[in-house]
Amino acid sequence: MATAHTATAPRTLTFLQVSVALQTLCIFFQAASAGLVLSTHHGEVLHSVGARVIYAATMLYVLAAVLAWRPGGGSPRPILHSVGFLVLASAQVVLGIAHVAWLHVPLGVLMFGLSVLALSQMLSARLSKRS
Repeated sequence: MATAHTATAPRTLTFLQVSVALQTLCIFFQAASAGLVLSTHHGEVLHSVGARVIYAATMLYVLAAVLAWRPGGGSPRPILHSVGFLVLASAQVVLGIAHVAWLHVPLGVLMFGLSVLALSQMLSARLSKRS
């Protein structure tokens, strides 16, 4: 007698989801270190290091999006999102170095919001595939 096997969704997070979660956490850390810039002299060092980590996390997001698209036949949309984040991160670096706070701060808030949105969409899509 043949038994029916149902495919279950994997319980692990994908590389793409992990990279977006890492990027979101890094941007949140940047907000905290931005507050430290105003209150301590070590805050600027933390904020500078955090900027490099965010840039690396965003490049990891681009890599994960390409890897999820190419072999798996997934949507190319995450590639566009990740490249958009890379452009925003580049603008953040330039604005931060130039000390243009009136653009640097709102752009950081926008990046955090978009990163949370991307993460929530990925996780909600994952949950909807489970049910």
